Amino acid sequence: MSNSNPGARSDGSPVSALPTVLVLGCGWLGLALARSLVAAGSTVLGTTTTPEQLPVLAAAGIQGYTLRLGADFGPSHEALLLRLLQAADVLVLNVPPRAAAAGAYPTLLRPVHRAVAAAGIRHVLFVSSTSVYPNEPRLMREHDAMSTRDAASDVLRAEGHFVPRYGQWLSTVVRLGGLIGPERAPGRFLAGRRDLSQGNAPVNLLHLTDAVGVLSSIIQHNIWGHTFNVCSASHPLRREFYPEAARFLGLEPPTFREETAPITGKTIDTSLVRSMVPYQFRHDDVLAALPFC
Repeated sequence: MSNSNPGARSDGSPVSALPTVLVLGCGWLGLALARSLVAAGSTVLGTTTTPEQLPVLAAAGIQGYTLRLGADFGPSHEALLLRLLQAADVLVLNVPPRAAAAGAYPTLLRPVHRAVAAAGIRHVLFVSSTSVYPNEPRLMREHDAMSTRDAASDVLRAEGHFVPRYGQWLSTVVRLGGLIGPERAPGRFLAGRRDLSQGNAPVNLLHLTDAVGVLSSIIQHNIWGHTFNVCSASHPLRREFYPEAARFLGLEPPTFREETAPITGKTIDTSLVRSMVPYQFRHDDVLAALPFC
């Protein structure tokens, strides 16, 4: 372990020493988070699947390493992962489910689970998704999807692997809404498409700035042992939001078929994260966030 010791408090009080953080997966979100942590003064280790990304990490002050999970993951990769975990206080596990074949996400992350247990790292921040909730027209709170090792959902099973059973470490799971921001302008998502369904479903989106802000604040304030939903407070209907987002970019807006039900999809509740994590959201109005994407 590194010399910094972030402690184990979960009362929201700041830590006395900055932790060394390993960001496993420095993609679009992971790199932005790693940069924020470096700017705050933390030592940050980061992994990427592409060697071409290593100079980008170095330029941001991140100690970069190439590591790819999957079929080619062998003893040398396991040794590297163990060494990185032993050097860190906090693991940010940011490997998206799309990196795995259907049904294989828990298997993809199994070597990470083994290495976490062997390394004795103290804290794990698991970046998950609000896709774990059923698409039903009601408010979804954290207890509406339980992370267990035998859950039906790949993502919930993967979450369950990192919920410690014997107190080996403390973990927090963060279920993010659909990410938008620079290079992910939502106006491009559905532009020009016709006769789409789910027009009366609320959007559950989250700007990159707020995703980074919440994740950073959890680490900074040592908020462990929880599961949080994280997305913007506004939930306009898809038929309202996506045409406006497309027009903002000068693109052809999508059209939606008529539906009889006033609401046809889930709405993510974020009251828990807002009550426990000392972070002020900057883009709670997703329509007002369009100029920042």
